[in-house]
Amino acid sequence: MKIVSFNPKEITERVLADLPDRSRDVIEKRYGLKGSQRTLEAIGQSYGITRERVRQIENLAKDQIRKSDVFIAHAQHAVDELHRAIEALGGLVQEQHLLDTVSPDDHSENHIYLLLDLANPFIDHKETDEFHKTWYTNHNNHEQIKRSLNHLYEDLESHEIVTEEEIISRFMDKIEHDMVEGQVNDDLARRWLEISKRVDKNQLGKWGRADSTNIKTRGIRDLAYLILREHGKPMHFRDIAAETAKGFERKVNIATMHNELIKDPRFDLVGRGLYALKEWGLYGGTVAELITEILKKQKTLSESDIIEKVLERKMVKESTIRINLKNKKLFKQNKDTKKYSLAKK
Repeated sequence: MKIVSFNPKEITERVLADLPDRSRDVIEKRYGLKGSQRTLEAIGQSYGITRERVRQIENLAKDQIRKSDVFIAHAQHAVDELHRAIEALGGLVQEQHLLDTVSPDDHSENHIYLLLDLANPFIDHKETDEFHKTWYTNHNNHEQIKRSLNHLYEDLESHEIVTEEEIISRFMDKIEHDMVEGQVNDDLARRWLEISKRVDKNQLGKWGRADSTNIKTRGIRDLAYLILREHGKPMHFRDIAAETAKGFERKVNIATMHNELIKDPRFDLVGRGLYALKEWGLYGGTVAELITEILKKQKTLSESDIIEKVLERKMVKESTIRINLKNKKLFKQNKDTKKYSLAKK
C-alpha cells in the first residue's frame, strides 16, 4: 500500500467548511465522510425534500467547491498527487485498486473518493456489465485497454483455466503496444486485468472467463473439480474433501463429497474410492468392462499386455485384473498361446 503525503480528511474538511450547513451535510452523507454513505432517498426523507432536490444540492455544492479559492489553495497539491498516481498506473486504474493504493487507511477512502470526484483532470468510467468502475487520465489508453480486454475474453475457451502468468502473457499479446502511450509491463497488465468483469480469477488464483463455473463456482462439485485439476492425478474422495476444505476454507462433509462426485459426469471412478476427471481419458467403468473394450479392439492379447493397457486407464491392483480375467463367461484363454480373447456368447 502506498500512503499519500497529504491527509485526505483534513483537506475535505477544509474545502467543505465554507459551504452552507445543509449543503455540507448532504456531501458528508452522500460520501460517507462521517459514517456510512446515504442514498439520495434517505437524505431527502431526513430533510422532507425530494431525491432530485438532494441531487441538485449535491451538484451545486460540488460546483461551488471547484470554483473556490479554498479548493485551489488547500486541495490542488492533493489533486496533483492523485493525478501522478493514476499516470503511474498507465493512465487508467480500477477504482478499488486506486483507493487501495493511495488511501492511508480504510477510513480515508471516502475522502479520497470525494477529491477524485471534485478534480477536473480525472474521468470516471461508470460500471457496466463488462467493466468495473475505472478512473483515467489518458483517454487513448482507456479505449485501447478496454478493447484489448474484450479480445482477451473472446480468445478464452468457455471453461478454460490458465495461470496468472499465462493470462498476462495472452493479455500482453492482445494489446496493440504501438497504440498505447507509455511502456506496458507485466505489473501494469496485471492491474489492468482488474478492470474487466468478464475475465477473473478463482480462489486458487487461476484465471478464465468470469461466467465459467471454474471461476465463479456454484457448489461443492465445482470446487472438487478445481482441486482435482490442480492435483493433476486421481485422488481418493476423502482427500478431495480434505483439500477442498483447506483450499476454499469451508466445511466439507466426506459423505456429501462422495455423493456429489458420483452424480457429476465430469468425474470418473477409476479405482477403489479414487476419482479422476473424465477429460483425462481414464476409465470410469468396471475392470471387466474395460478388458472387454480392450479385447474388442485387439481381439487377442497376453495377460501382461491386458494388465498394461488396463493400468493405463484405471488405478487397480494387478491381482484384481487377473481375477477378472478368470471370468469364463466373459473371457477365454487359448491353451496353446496363453492369450485371452472374448468368450463367445
